[in-house]
Amino acid sequence: MTNNSSIFAYVGAYTTAPFKGHGEGLSVFQLDPTGQEWRLVQVVKEMIDPSFLALDGQNRFLYCVHESLAEISAFSIDPQTGHLTWLNTVSTGGSTPASLMVAPDNRYVIVANYMAGTVAVLPIGPDGKLGTVSQLTTLEGQAGPDKTEQTMSHPHDIRFDPTGQYIFVPDKGFDRLFIFSYNPENGNLTPANLPSLTEQAGAGPRHLVFHPDGRYAYLINELNSTVTTFSYGSDPLNLAQLQVVSTLPPGFTGSNTCAEIQVAPSGKFLYGSNRGHDSIVVYAIDQATGQLTPVQWEPTGGKTPRFFKLDNTGTLLYAANQDSDNITIFKVDPAHGTLSQTGQVVQTGSPVCIVEVTV
Repeated sequence: MTNNSSIFAYVGAYTTAPFKGHGEGLSVFQLDPTGQEWRLVQVVKEMIDPSFLALDGQNRFLYCVHESLAEISAFSIDPQTGHLTWLNTVSTGGSTPASLMVAPDNRYVIVANYMAGTVAVLPIGPDGKLGTVSQLTTLEGQAGPDKTEQTMSHPHDIRFDPTGQYIFVPDKGFDRLFIFSYNPENGNLTPANLPSLTEQAGAGPRHLVFHPDGRYAYLINELNSTVTTFSYGSDPLNLAQLQVVSTLPPGFTGSNTCAEIQVAPSGKFLYGSNRGHDSIVVYAIDQATGQLTPVQWEPTGGKTPRFFKLDNTGTLLYAANQDSDNITIFKVDPAHGTLSQTGQVVQTGSPVCIVEVTV
């Protein structure tokens, strides 16, 4: 980061009663050079339940899903002020869009429609505006054993592999990890040669992340509070399960569900969030095998960390505590990966997603 650079954080939130939302809208914060002091500079209050967020590859545009409206909105980012300007809003083609990701070529955005059991592809114009849904794929499979959380397909994440050729979709309802080939010419998705993998019954796959060197993938399972480690070789046919580890400390007997997972830029550590235990679990990654060893469970200083984010330098972690209306900031020990509280707390209603831009 240069002396003239500015850091902005965009925070998605729940705003309506069905999601027990206390947020005012889509919030923009300017961060000081240390990343620890946050100053609110804009709230886009017209946005209803602007929850999960994604940036284009050049940090020119921001996209957010509106879970209660089955819509997605596009915004341009002012590089001087960080302010957002609304561009357009279109339908996602299915109810409760829970996640989205912009393709590496910045030509399409892919959305997981949680309550519809579908994956939608929408084109992005040169001006950042969204076109209407160009492809809608229905996920097929068998519901898991949880009679409340697994009554149907529930895709919960969209993740490109490091090559940009494949898309991975964890399906919480079907206990499956769906895999699609991505066609950059038209954005179309087709089942990969290995179209899906089955997780343990009742696991509830939620979010996936790849190791920076591309050799491993890590899947956090919401319902049974575990992380699955996979080896990966740039082709889904080479995907193989290596390990399943708990996200919870020994002896914990309370209720818990998992949410977010991220890997450190160094590739040495992995982080996952526990809702119920209300903690971030820290794992050391064996660089030879990719396997995980837990090293810490750090309380998030709030309730229900639906999301957290490592800052772009990997030296800070921001925990979005949905049910206590705050974001807590932690320092990351670069040698051990462990977290320590900075004492900095950002008060904001029902935070559920954070993205960061340095301009």
